[in-house]
Amino acid sequence: MKIKQAPVIGSKNVTGENFIGSAAKVYFTKKIDAESLIKIYKLVNENIFGKVAIKLHTGEKNGPNILPRDMVQKFMAQIPDSKIVECNTLYHGDRYTTEDHRETLKINGWTFSDVDIMDENEEIVNFPVNGGLHLKEVAMGGHLANYDSLIVLTHFKGHMMGGFGGSLKNIAIGCASGHKGKAQVHGLDLNNLPGDDEDDKWPLGEYFMELMADSGKATCDHFGKNIIFINVMRRMSVDCDCAGVEAEEPTIADIGICASTDILAIDQACCDLIYSARDGKDLIERIETRQGLRQLSAMNELKMGNPQYELIEID
Repeated sequence: MKIKQAPVIGSKNVTGENFIGSAAKVYFTKKIDAESLIKIYKLVNENIFGKVAIKLHTGEKNGPNILPRDMVQKFMAQIPDSKIVECNTLYHGDRYTTEDHRETLKINGWTFSDVDIMDENEEIVNFPVNGGLHLKEVAMGGHLANYDSLIVLTHFKGHMMGGFGGSLKNIAIGCASGHKGKAQVHGLDLNNLPGDDEDDKWPLGEYFMELMADSGKATCDHFGKNIIFINVMRRMSVDCDCAGVEAEEPTIADIGICASTDILAIDQACCDLIYSARDGKDLIERIETRQGLRQLSAMNELKMGNPQYELIEID
């Protein structure tokens, strides 16, 4: 499969080409259903065992783009001792408090399994950021340290601040505790947060992408080989699932599912697939106007993964 490379990140798509050195494996299927999700998972799950956390975005109330609950339910049935994990939010929405968060989970259909709200009692665990660009540590949801393995199951889409939300965003913001950790990742003072009508006071651009990379590195380093990444490229609005019912209707067709043990390679591959799509204009504009590709180059600088990858179709 020949795909166009996303620009400005200093790496290259090696699919179908000769390359020097190693390349990460990114598996890909065009089919988006439970069977394909399970099939692609089994290609990367060698080191997933013990008590397994599944980090996904459960969404604001009635969000139209969140992952299909029946697909996730069938997927989880294949993974003993697994549990969906989430954290509360920094912004005042449907998941700001644990009580509101649990009500939102019910409304959105996440009722087939207990969801571990990892910071439910303001519990945190500080993960170090070794050699970070800005941060020395990040306050994660306290229960995260209770798990042996982590599956990062991501709805790949756009993002209001990050340009795109892939595997990095899912753990960098999603695993950070709702107040202290998320304030750190957004570069904010927890005791002096911007008001709900002061969006312009939230740090944006490359600095925000670098903070996300720092936070993501902390979680990746903690789990080591016991972490994998799956990006589901369906209903890819330019807006995150944080936007709920206010998210823009997707203008790009569904693409498929990617899976890898390499966080940089999988987010790079998904960006490349977006740039190769004939109808990717709106999502590309969202990525570039937010300097979202800095997520990729920052991960590369932090040596979080291999910028060269081989896209392996499994269909």
